[in-house]
Amino acid sequence: MPTVDKKAIVAEIKERFTASAGVIMTDYRGLSVKQMRTLRTKVRAVGGEVKIYKNTLTELAIRELALPSMDTLLTGPTAIVFLEGDPVAPAKVVMDFAKENKLLEVKGGFIEHAVVDAESVKAIAALPPREVLVAKLLGTLQAPASNFVRVLNGPASAFARALQAIADQKAASAA
Repeated sequence: MPTVDKKAIVAEIKERFTASAGVIMTDYRGLSVKQMRTLRTKVRAVGGEVKIYKNTLTELAIRELALPSMDTLLTGPTAIVFLEGDPVAPAKVVMDFAKENKLLEVKGGFIEHAVVDAESVKAIAALPPREVLVAKLLGTLQAPASNFVRVLNGPASAFARALQAIADQKAASAA
């Protein structure tokens, strides 16, 4: 392959690394074309993308971006899953696919400006999605305010119930 083509591929890899929230590196050795297509489709459905580049070109792009060395992850056939936005959903898809297809091995990745191992990717996949975490946080922040409103509303509702009971007694005695 001419060096012009290699430079274009390195530029593409650099662009993907800078545009994505992280990457997961996997060993896809032994997977069929159909299995790889299934993995690509599942990852694309949650906002990620699976690409395969030569390890030497990937290492070159990583060095040019001044990222931490990932030489240990770039051994053997390597499929790179680029994570767009929320890294949890694509990580979950990759880990679920690896459970179903024992031939896919998660090597590790680069998430939030740090090189992570396979166990860290598994831990990220175990997290709930970003939307769920935001909802839990908002619920936690809202709880004190709603409790305060309930406390303030307590005497007024008790007073209203007492007035209703008096009105019901008067209606019953008048009948």
